[in-house]
Amino acid sequence: MRVLVTGSSGHLGEALVRTLRRLNHEVVSIDLLESPFTTCTGSITERGLVQSCLPGVQVVFHAATLHKPHVATHSRQHFIDTNITGTLHLLEEAVTAGVETFVFTSTTSVFGDALAPPAGAPAAWVTEEIAPVPKNIYGVTKAAAEDLCRLFYRNQRLACVILRTSRFFPEPDDDKSVRAAFADANQKVNEYLFRRVDLEDVVSAHLLAAELGARRRMGETAHRRKGEWARRRMDPCGVRNGWD
Repeated sequence: MRVLVTGSSGHLGEALVRTLRRLNHEVVSIDLLESPFTTCTGSITERGLVQSCLPGVQVVFHAATLHKPHVATHSRQHFIDTNITGTLHLLEEAVTAGVETFVFTSTTSVFGDALAPPAGAPAAWVTEEIAPVPKNIYGVTKAAAEDLCRLFYRNQRLACVILRTSRFFPEPDDDKSVRAAFADANQKVNEYLFRRVDLEDVVSAHLLAAELGARRRMGETAHRRKGEWARRRMDPCGVRNGWD
């Protein structure tokens, strides 16, 4: 299978490329930085580059992003350009190229302040029903990119799977009191108890998401066939009129 991985020089992108190559998939990959795991150097904001990488691709793993640590070094416009416009380019060109499944790496940061526990509660209970309340431009742009994926699923029938991953690379804790109370190594170990995920598990989740996209496509086909047979029962003469 031919796949496209964006952000292939980053933590997750490199891990995806390594795994997909080991599974004997043909991997095309995009990143701003050159690396042994990147076949096309450039930005996803460059539509021409995106177009050139998609012919024959069946699955897109879109991991390229500006992350939360970039909030301190990049403008809000940079976040919009990369996380929203770049995602839009990939979605539009994926539809044009006939891509079958689009796996989007989102983040638990879209929940933002919704993760703060209610007064007197030890923790917030997070489900699919919780309403995101992003608290920075990173969360806002990732939430907007999720909406684009939903839009392309509804309107273009592109099988999109969104994964809201928690932290999978080392960075300082958000809470100043935690940073003051614990050594950095201690913080990193504690993160595995409640907020940090192992990179290998994130890769496995992406591979399973691609399988889910394939099943979603088959379910959509079955749904259409079911609708066709319903129409045939209601209007058997319509077969002669060419609506099928």
